[in-house]
Amino acid sequence: MVITHVLSSIDNKGGGPSRSCTQLIEELSRIRPDYSIQLLTKITDDPFLNSFKNQNAEIYNLSYDKLGRLEDFKGVVNTIKSSIFHGHGIWQLPVHQMASYSRMNKIPYLISPRGMLEPWSLKQKRLKKNVALKLYQRLDLEKANCIHATSELEAKSIRKLGLNNPIAIIPNGIPLQYPISEFDKVENGRREILFLSRIHPKKGIENLIQAWSMIPESERKEWKVNVVGNGQENYIKSLKNLVKENNLQSSIDFSPPIYGAKKQELFNRAEIFVLPTYTENFGIVVTESLASGTPVITTKGAPWHDLEIYNCGWWIDIGVLPLFKVLRESIKLPKEDLKSMGINGRKLIESKYDISITGNQMARLYEWLERDDPKPDFVV
Repeated sequence: MVITHVLSSIDNKGGGPSRSCTQLIEELSRIRPDYSIQLLTKITDDPFLNSFKNQNAEIYNLSYDKLGRLEDFKGVVNTIKSSIFHGHGIWQLPVHQMASYSRMNKIPYLISPRGMLEPWSLKQKRLKKNVALKLYQRLDLEKANCIHATSELEAKSIRKLGLNNPIAIIPNGIPLQYPISEFDKVENGRREILFLSRIHPKKGIENLIQAWSMIPESERKEWKVNVVGNGQENYIKSLKNLVKENNLQSSIDFSPPIYGAKKQELFNRAEIFVLPTYTENFGIVVTESLASGTPVITTKGAPWHDLEIYNCGWWIDIGVLPLFKVLRESIKLPKEDLKSMGINGRKLIESKYDISITGNQMARLYEWLERDDPKPDFVV
């Protein structure tokens, strides 16, 4: 089987979808050595990945034309002779190119919207997105053989738009390559709360700053908050000004993103991870934190009810007050309680979100689409 993935970018500045896509391809190439897998993406000066480990997976870095399409797309895919196409993200023209080519050549295709059909996301640049929906995006989605959602919450958002395609609910998997954290690293005597993600208004960082300012200094003096990630320079500057206005310079730090083992060290060092987001279709950083043995605070804008079910974190309403209450509660917990919650989180990832599990689910999905195998139970 020949699987061709299309993704707008694998630049280091990209968000979670680019990493979840490439991790999926890496795992598929391992568990299905008979597959031939390609990734078509935009050429970039700073890719976080140059090649896959296994020889049956390959990256094609293509130039963009003035309209934002992949140049020589048809030439490449005509040579590949794909069995199935898998597009990641919407609105970008490369995935539209893929969908148009698939329909013209009667090749099955699926689309992973990657949260871009969530209500919050649809409200951003609404006029531009409405135009895109009318011109091409709704047709591309309606004609897809399947739509991939990473959670039941995302699947419900897709259905609300009137899309009746089969939906495969497969979470993003994570490779369990690092051991669980032991919480044995405390820098300069300060215990750490970590935010690590793209620094963007949808992530709710203003709420985190305001909530932290409401906790009495006597209760938070042993703690500090690390905000790690990249984003628009002016936006980061506004967040730093908010920190200054609330006299929090000594307890909230901003750092640029780091990757690989050094990124893992941040998870290992933190005792609490916080993602106060307005919306997430999944939240790959939540799985990364839980896999490290670090309990998580996130909002009901993310599909993480499992935090409560498995007692490995807090799933709270969006806003400053709920975040203030849970931060105040969590920093008062004994270290052993946080460690116990972290162990629960690692067990959750091992049982439901190990990429070997989700990779096999995606392979079953491809085989159903290509060979008309029995419909998998995660397709609704």
